[in-house]
Amino acid sequence: MAELGRVVVRDPASLLPGGFWAGVAVWLERPQVANKRLCGVRLEARRSATLPRAEARGPGPNAGPEQEEQAGAGCRPEEGPGPGQRFPEEGPGPRPSAGPAESQGRRQQGEAQRKAAAAPLLSGAPEQRGKAGAGEGDFAALHLDSLWDDFSQSLAGGNRELLTFLSGSGAESQPEAQHELDVVLRTVIPKTSPHCPLGGPRKEIVVQDVLNGTVTFLPLEEGDEGNLKVKMSNVYQIQLSQNEGEWFISVLIFCPERWHSDGIVYPKPTWLGEELLAKLARWCVEGRQSGFKSTLSLISIMKYSKAYQELKEKYKGMVKVWPEVTDPEKFVYEDVAIAAYLLILWEEERAERGLTAKQSFVDLGCGNGLLVHILSSEGHPGRGIDVRRRNIWDMYGPQTHLEEGAVTPNDNTLFPEADWLIGNHSDELTPWIPVIAARSSYHCRFFVLPCCFFDFIGKYQRRQSTKTQYRGYLDFLTEVGSACGFRVEEDCLRIPSTKRVCLIGKSRTYPAAAEASMDEQRTRYISSRRGCPVSPPGEGLGALEAAAGHAPGAQASQRGTEARPEGLWLSGFHPREKAERVRNCATLPRDFIDQVVLRVARLLLGGQRSDAGSAPRGGVEAWNRGGTI
Repeated sequence: MAELGRVVVRDPASLLPGGFWAGVAVWLERPQVANKRLCGVRLEARRSATLPRAEARGPGPNAGPEQEEQAGAGCRPEEGPGPGQRFPEEGPGPRPSAGPAESQGRRQQGEAQRKAAAAPLLSGAPEQRGKAGAGEGDFAALHLDSLWDDFSQSLAGGNRELLTFLSGSGAESQPEAQHELDVVLRTVIPKTSPHCPLGGPRKEIVVQDVLNGTVTFLPLEEGDEGNLKVKMSNVYQIQLSQNEGEWFISVLIFCPERWHSDGIVYPKPTWLGEELLAKLARWCVEGRQSGFKSTLSLISIMKYSKAYQELKEKYKGMVKVWPEVTDPEKFVYEDVAIAAYLLILWEEERAERGLTAKQSFVDLGCGNGLLVHILSSEGHPGRGIDVRRRNIWDMYGPQTHLEEGAVTPNDNTLFPEADWLIGNHSDELTPWIPVIAARSSYHCRFFVLPCCFFDFIGKYQRRQSTKTQYRGYLDFLTEVGSACGFRVEEDCLRIPSTKRVCLIGKSRTYPAAAEASMDEQRTRYISSRRGCPVSPPGEGLGALEAAAGHAPGAQASQRGTEARPEGLWLSGFHPREKAERVRNCATLPRDFIDQVVLRVARLLLGGQRSDAGSAPRGGVEAWNRGGTI
């Protein structure tokens, strides 16, 4: 055993030891945050367990060959620090044994910490809990039970070195009374790439011992008979300890001389002891919740990774021929990532519903149309609509259907033929997309990726200072979707943007027979937004209503022609202008810009001359640094 590194953790907010488990949860559930060569993990199953009592050294008389092999596969402790063998500034030797009162107190404290350690697993990864069918979840749980039983037998059969490593006890001391451990089976998914031949997923058992402040990672490998067993050479542990009021985090390896690094799933020991340890120390004391779901929580990460790499290779040529003034790499790879997400989402939906035909779609506010082009090229019938034609539209070919036109929410703007409506940075249309989807047909679903904050009319104004404007706007859109009768789900995409959260309405909360009464509820909700403030002043609802001769809220509860002239769902909505108004100096004449710059320069140089400057070589006149205005 060897200690790769140890850091002191400054904890002014008194977040430890609970913060330690929050930091561990990041590495357990989202290792790609630290290891950029990983795509993510899938948490397969979870259970409680206890460590077995050690029997006499060596395998028992009835031990099978596999148990004998595992029992003999341990590593002798190296000289120097090991788990539980030395605290900071202590001499070598085991930890002092705890008395009955202290041990009981530790157990009570450990029970509370155990619940805190399990909390991230219960709340942070919906895909891992229920994305797979119930049969798959049951199979994974049975698989974990079988793996843990076999592993426990090998520990009890004589592998005392690994048992000591897991229990955090000194080499010569007996472990304390048995207590519950949290055991998790996870699949680590590397990024797939043609340049990474070792890109297959790897399974691991993770053992969290809250009472002793350790989490041990047990990688699994196939044995000679195809059964999974613990890969002893790559077992490592993260440990929290305290001494004289200071907290320490350590990373330890069970068999340092046999460690095998593939540079992807199993990094080099120096990376674990330096990079990972530094990140863990920071995560432990951050003490803040993101308020957002983990990325790709609603779809299979393995399927997404494969689809993303394939689409990236297929459409990377668009970067070289991008005719727009926008950044090609950002927009191309962002739309590739969104397309990969939707393709996997729709693939899994077809499997759930027993469908074979690929879903149709309409992208409202499609912009450059690349997302429509990719989805259409991958076999999904659909079209995109935007108020302004883009130069790149001519490059896609006739199979990509893009239309130039404004979309105004009214009785004539419905898409009953579409399975899905998409709003990718659709701005003023974003809150209307759940409404349009709900009224298009009972089977129409929606996907929105909001960016700019718009209400039904005008800009959205947050009403809670305790939330960020972004979080408040997402909650508002969720409220809109729920009011329209959708079960709204939230997910976080992996795109190069600060606005990465999408909202999805795949199913309804009411039967098809209740559509009429549900539509009345939608109308009341939309009308209730009349009195919400908009910005900027003078361009919002008040001025529009005054110009139309309506008092705010008048006849708002009725869905008639008086409240909605000419079939409009809410008077005052205006789509964006076809010609984009430039609000900076980009279109000013160049000679005018030069005149302004030169005039300002002359004024600065004609100010008070500075004699503190240095004269040029061979020159007589002092350097003019100019003045200030």
